[in-house]
Amino acid sequence: MPVQTIEALLRSVRRGEFAPVYYLHGSEDLLKEEMTAAILERALDPGLRDFNFDQRSAAQLDPEDVYALCNTPPMMADRRVVLLRDVEAWKRKPKARATFLKYLEHPSADAIVILVQGAAEETDDKELARLAVSVACDPLPPDRAAKWVLHRAKSLDVVIEPDAARHLVRAVGVGLGPLATELEKLAATSDQGPVTPDRIAALVGVRHGETVFDWRDAVFGDDAGRAAALLSPVLAQAGVTGVRLVTLLGTTLVGLGALRSAYDRKLRGPELEDAAFKLLLRTRIFGLLGYKEEARRWAQWVPGWPQPRIRAGLSAALRADQALKGTTISDDRGIVLDLIMGMALAQRGAA
Repeated sequence: MPVQTIEALLRSVRRGEFAPVYYLHGSEDLLKEEMTAAILERALDPGLRDFNFDQRSAAQLDPEDVYALCNTPPMMADRRVVLLRDVEAWKRKPKARATFLKYLEHPSADAIVILVQGAAEETDDKELARLAVSVACDPLPPDRAAKWVLHRAKSLDVVIEPDAARHLVRAVGVGLGPLATELEKLAATSDQGPVTPDRIAALVGVRHGETVFDWRDAVFGDDAGRAAALLSPVLAQAGVTGVRLVTLLGTTLVGLGALRSAYDRKLRGPELEDAAFKLLLRTRIFGLLGYKEEARRWAQWVPGWPQPRIRAGLSAALRADQALKGTTISDDRGIVLDLIMGMALAQRGAA
C-alpha cells in the first residue's frame, strides 16, 4: 500500500474512512499516540469500546494469539480495533510475524489493526510497509512543530501567542515530548493570561534572541562580537554543547556551499531563495529552522561566503569538532570561540 502522511491519515479518519491495517513507525512516539487516539475516537462507539478494543504487545503473542486477535468479530458494532505495540519484536518471533503477514493478504473487513513500532527501531519493516498503510512518525520541522504547540496548548486550555510557540520550539527543539512537558507546566499556571515569548523565556531559561539559531545568525551575519557574547548563555542551556554548535555551523556551511553554485550562476533575490528552499526539500536536513525561514537566511548569507571561505570554514569546523571530542578536559567555550574568531579573521582577510 502507498505511504500515507500524518495529515492524510487524519483527514481520512475524520471522514470515517479506515484502512484495515495501519503501520506507525519512526522516532516520534507522541505522534503515534495521537494517530492511534484519532483512529480510536472515530472508529469505536465509546459505550462499546471495552468490548471492541484489544491492546497487546507483539512480543507476547504466539501465532495462535495473532490469528485470534485479528479474526475475532466485533460485538454489537460495525468494527473492532486491535492495537499491537512493539512490532519490531517479531524479528525474534518469525512464526507470529508470518501469521500476521498471511493475515495481511486477506484482512478482516470488520477489524482495524494498528501496528506500532518502537522509536528505538530505526528502520521500518519493508513487508509491513508494503502491505499496510504505512505512516512515518518522524520529528516535525520547526514550523509544523510550532503549529503542533498551538494545537496542543488549545487542548490544555492554554492561550499561547504564535511568537511564543515559535520561541518555545527554538529553545526546546522539535521533540514533542519535551514540548508537551513545557506546555503542561504552562497549563498549571494558565490563569496568568496569554503566554508571551517572555513567559516562555522565564519558563525554559532561554531568553528571546539567545537561542542556538540566534547565535548562528550572528556567526554567518559576520557579527563576531555578538556571536562571542551569546556563546556563554547559549552553552548554559540544557542540551547545548560545543559539539552541537559546531555541527550546526558545519551543516549550514555545507548548505551554503551547495547554494553558492546557484549564486555564482547569477541567481538573485526570490530565485535564489527558491533555489535554497528546493535544496532543503531535496536533502531533508534535520535540526534546522523551517525550510522557508532557513532558505531566507541562506539566500541572505551566501553572497558573503564564496567557496574558498566555505572550504576554510569547514576545515576549521572539523578541527574544532575533533578538539571537542578528543580533549579529556573539555573547554567547549574556548574551542568554539576560537572557531568563531578564526572564521571572522578569514572573512576580513578575504575582504
